[in-house]
Amino acid sequence: MTTPSASEFTQFNVPTESTVFGCSLRDAAPVLDLALQALYELRQAHPDATPSNVKAVYMSPWKSHHLTTDLAPLIQLVADKIKSATQQFLGVDLNQLEYDLRVADCWGAVYEQSDHTVPHTHYPSDFSAVIYLEMEEQSSPIIFENSFSVSPTSGSLVFFPGHLSHHVPATQGKRVIVVINYIKIPKMHIEALESKGVTV
Repeated sequence: MTTPSASEFTQFNVPTESTVFGCSLRDAAPVLDLALQALYELRQAHPDATPSNVKAVYMSPWKSHHLTTDLAPLIQLVADKIKSATQQFLGVDLNQLEYDLRVADCWGAVYEQSDHTVPHTHYPSDFSAVIYLEMEEQSSPIIFENSFSVSPTSGSLVFFPGHLSHHVPATQGKRVIVVINYIKIPKMHIEALESKGVTV
């Protein structure tokens, strides 16, 4: 099979709007505290920051959810929030359609003064979620498509389509976050894989 050359494709840019969602997770303080503890334990066990678009003092490994079970409650909580929001605002019931969300990547990051993130996307993930465990005053916002800014506080959740470009300007306050990338998978595929002993 030959690889198609770039000249075989035509690209059409269609003006459209993307939706960014946000909510508070402060009523789930034990889950947030457990995730914060997990991040600091990951930093002790894996002290070298992972090279990435995140230019922060520390970023845990890409698959941190495989390194600790203490992120599991947060992963489930956020998945439930995504399902609820997509049903409420987009009219899409993932459960009724027999889809479930699974984690593609999950990591934590600690930003200190002047740390930042360069513009990037999380494609091909369907949803990307950022959980803000600690946000000091003067912490930088997250900026989407160089035009829309969200300024979360400690305990906030922000999630958005994985294809949406975003970045974080140099921060003046400490920010501690967990990022979770989700992909949607038909439940029948999950069941088939798990019947073969494959964890999805």
